[in-house]
Amino acid sequence: MGKLLPIVFLMAGLAAGVGARIILAPSGEPEDHKEVTPKTKADKTDKSKPDKGDGSEVHEYLKLTKQFVVPVVTEDEISALVTMSLSLEVRPGITEAFYEIEPKLRDRFLQVLFDYANIGGFDGAFTRSDNLAALRQALLEVARKDLGQDVSQVLIMSVSRQDT
Repeated sequence: MGKLLPIVFLMAGLAAGVGARIILAPSGEPEDHKEVTPKTKADKTDKSKPDKGDGSEVHEYLKLTKQFVVPVVTEDEISALVTMSLSLEVRPGITEAFYEIEPKLRDRFLQVLFDYANIGGFDGAFTRSDNLAALRQALLEVARKDLGQDVSQVLIMSVSRQDT
């Protein structure tokens, strides 16, 4: 039963995350953009939308297709599960390249998240902006190894921690 408990918590966390996304999804146009699949026809329609800033730069936002689930280990036992959704702010036109390397990118992101959890990054007030800024920077460096300077930011769309 002890070995089955982390799996049960993992499934419960995933179910809660999916349920929260369905319930809390905003209505209207933004939801349609979230539902974009890795098909290039659907992605090409939003490439000309300018960033809300000064209007001189155009960005595209690519959501990684699945949440990340990171175990927090304390004294050789899983003490919590952290779920996180990430998106990338990129220059237009790299959507196809992004989806081709997404499995490799997810693997590298998971390694960064595991390392962050192992140094205590998800303990205490883990949502403080300076803590998340360090995590974003580490994820950005990994993303740029595969996609180069086409990635301008890693966006943390959601993060939650469920203690076991």
